[in-house]
Amino acid sequence: MPINSFDAYPMSWKPDISNSTAPLYIAIAQQLELDIKEGRLTPGTKLPPQRELADFLDVNLSTITRAFKLCGQKGLIYASIGSGTFVSTDAASNKILLPSNRTTPIIEMGSVLPDNFVNEDITRYMKKMVGEPSFPKLFQYGRPEGNAWQNEAVLKLFELVNFQTDQPILLGAGGQNAIVGTLAALFQPGDRIGTDPITYAGVKTAANMLGIQLVAIQQCQGEMTKEGLLYACKNEHIKGIYVIPDFHNPTTHTMSVETRKMIAEVARQRNLLVIEDAIYSFLKENPYAPIASYAPEKVIYIASLSKTISPGLRLSFIVTPPAFRKKIMETLYNINISVSPIMLELAARLIHEGVAQTILEKHRAYAKQQNALVNHYLAEYHVLGDEECIFRWLLLPDKFTGVQFELLASKAGVQVYAAERFAVGNAKPVNAVRMAIAAPEYQLEQALIILKDILESNGDYTFVD
Repeated sequence: MPINSFDAYPMSWKPDISNSTAPLYIAIAQQLELDIKEGRLTPGTKLPPQRELADFLDVNLSTITRAFKLCGQKGLIYASIGSGTFVSTDAASNKILLPSNRTTPIIEMGSVLPDNFVNEDITRYMKKMVGEPSFPKLFQYGRPEGNAWQNEAVLKLFELVNFQTDQPILLGAGGQNAIVGTLAALFQPGDRIGTDPITYAGVKTAANMLGIQLVAIQQCQGEMTKEGLLYACKNEHIKGIYVIPDFHNPTTHTMSVETRKMIAEVARQRNLLVIEDAIYSFLKENPYAPIASYAPEKVIYIASLSKTISPGLRLSFIVTPPAFRKKIMETLYNINISVSPIMLELAARLIHEGVAQTILEKHRAYAKQQNALVNHYLAEYHVLGDEECIFRWLLLPDKFTGVQFELLASKAGVQVYAAERFAVGNAKPVNAVRMAIAAPEYQLEQALIILKDILESNGDYTFVD
């Protein structure tokens, strides 16, 4: 029996597992997940201390710990050292992260995809390759670092973002795969990594899968502060940080030079690993030098062609300090993240012959054209993002939450992504949605009219699941 009486005791959660036949820790975890999904536990709710719950349920403390660990791995709850355990801010948005079963057409402004009209340029080069006598050799296994000519191509591309390195380039099958491989290689389950309070949803998924906990770092004007980073090092015991310096996903923010240098300095002082996600950097006409140029011995730099040249190339480039190179390479190999020699050779030719650079210019021109439409239709609202960025960050009026607006837009035939999808831990996100802008012009215009109509409505809606 419990030591104390809880009849009139205020607890934020009093689970009932009396009807469950599952092992105790699983029954507790299942009840916690159910109560979150059904809204009985709202995002941000502080859960009772583990000892208090153990006493209430008359179970061992280790049983509660195991149950919380299961829910933490799913991203449902978040533990903050010295503060307690909370229902994650994005826990209630899990249902909108699942694939939709809808059959009616929807205008895609959720997933960030580059325009596809440049694929004809790529197709022409592919046809030339197919007709060459050496083409069948490209069906062999590829090398994880490519050959010297292909490395030269990558270094030539890096010049566009003011990055020079003398380290060999490792290859990944897309930016997300490179991130997963790097996390798996350099961090262990239970490790903590600092991120922005709002960050790329893919790194959240990868961290959950690997049992790594993300910690929101204090910000000022959209950038990590030195005080926040040092606090997380001392009190949250982070071992690394993940950052997107250029066209931050989803907020579109570009990090200042001062903050890049600050992160490099703190990484050296506190022995932090920095994962620099430069996936959108090539889209900038006048980019700043990456963090990796200030602390190359502490930064794993990841760039990709999927968002900037073509999704079909599925090719990423990883620059790593020598101390981590072998580990990352072995991990990429062991989790079967291999690169197609055909795509690598095609990409190298596109770069060496200047076609990739021309494609980047076409993408920028198209983005400017699309963003002009966004600025026209949503001129009365606060929409963040440069004219070269292929997505925008719409700050919503107070009458909407991000989740509410996403559901409204989806019902009206437009897919956007709510801020809750990108929230880390217990950080309460601003009311906002991310809008990708690469849909065909007539579709984008139609979608913007719909979004504007929703914004101008009174926001008083009843949702039916």
